Amino acid sequence: MTIDENIAGLSNVLLYSAMTAYLGSMISYAADLADGGKEIRSATARREAAAAAGGAAVLTRTRPEAPPRRRRAAAVGTSLFVLATLLHLGSVVARGVSVHRVPWGNMYEFALTGTCVVAIAYLVAVVRAHRAGLGGGRDARYLGVFVTAPVLATLGIALRTFYVDAAQLVPALDSYWLIIHVFVAILATALSTIGFSAVVLQLVQERRESRRAAGGDVRGGAFMDALPRSVELERTAFRLQAVGFVMWTFTLIAGAVWAQVAWNRYWNWDSKEVWTFIIWVVYACYLHARSTRGWDGRRAAYLACLAFGCILFNYLVVNIFFPGLHSYAGV
Repeated sequence: MTIDENIAGLSNVLLYSAMTAYLGSMISYAADLADGGKEIRSATARREAAAAAGGAAVLTRTRPEAPPRRRRAAAVGTSLFVLATLLHLGSVVARGVSVHRVPWGNMYEFALTGTCVVAIAYLVAVVRAHRAGLGGGRDARYLGVFVTAPVLATLGIALRTFYVDAAQLVPALDSYWLIIHVFVAILATALSTIGFSAVVLQLVQERRESRRAAGGDVRGGAFMDALPRSVELERTAFRLQAVGFVMWTFTLIAGAVWAQVAWNRYWNWDSKEVWTFIIWVVYACYLHARSTRGWDGRRAAYLACLAFGCILFNYLVVNIFFPGLHSYAGV
C-alpha cells in the first residue's frame, strides 16, 4: 500500500500549528495563575488587617470576586488549548490516513498520539470540573500550564530526535493487537503524565505550606498561591494514578497475549517487557502504600515520582539503547 506524501506533509503542518497554539495557551494560563495569586495574596492581607482590627463584618465585605482579567486569561488559554488540540488531533488523523493504519507504529507516532490523548484528557477534566460547579481559581484549569509544558516538550523531542517519515509497519507489528495493546499503553502514559504533574505541584505546595506554618520565608510567589492546597493536589494525583494503573495492568495482559500470538510465548524477558512490569510494580506499591498503609503526602508522592521516572526511562532509554524483541518499534 502506497504512502500519501501530501497528507503526511499536512500532518506535519498541522502539528507545527498545534504547537504554536499550545505555546500561546501556556502563556495565557501562566498569566492567569499569576493574576490569581496576586488576588489571593491581596485578599489575605485585607482579611488579616480586618481581623486584627476586630472587624468581622469588614472581613466578609472585603472577600473579593474573581477579577475579570483573570477570567479572560483563563478563557483565552482554554480557547487556544482547544484549538491546539483540534489541530493536534488533525495531525494524528492525517498521519494515520497517510499510511493507511493506526498512527502509533513507532516512537514518533507514539509521542504524537500520546500527547494528543493527554490534551484530550485535560479538556475532559476541565469540562467535568465546570459541570460540577468547581469554577473560579480551583477548577481544573490550574493544571493548564503543567499540561501544555510537557506536551510541548514531548512534541519537540519527538520531532527533533524520533521523527521518521511515514512508512508501513514491519510484519511483526501488522496485527490488530497493535490497536489494542499500544493504544491502552498510550492512555496509561497520558494519565500518568497528568498525575505526575499534580504530584510535582503537590510536593512544591506542601513544602511552601510547611515553611509558612513555621513562619519561614515562602517562595513561589503569586504563581503558586493560585494553586489548590497540597491535600487537594494529592487527591487529584491519586485518582489519576489509580485509573492509570488499571490501564497499565491491561497493557501488560494485552502485551502477553500478543507475545503468545507473535512469538508463541507469553513472556520472553525482553527489556521492554521487563521495564513495563517494573512500572506496574512501582505503581502498585504506590497505590498499596497510599490506600492500605496510610502513606499520604510526601512519602507516597516520592513513589509516584519514581514510577513516572520508570516510564521515562522505558521510553527514552530502553527503546533506544536496549536491544530486544521490541527494537523494531523504535526510531
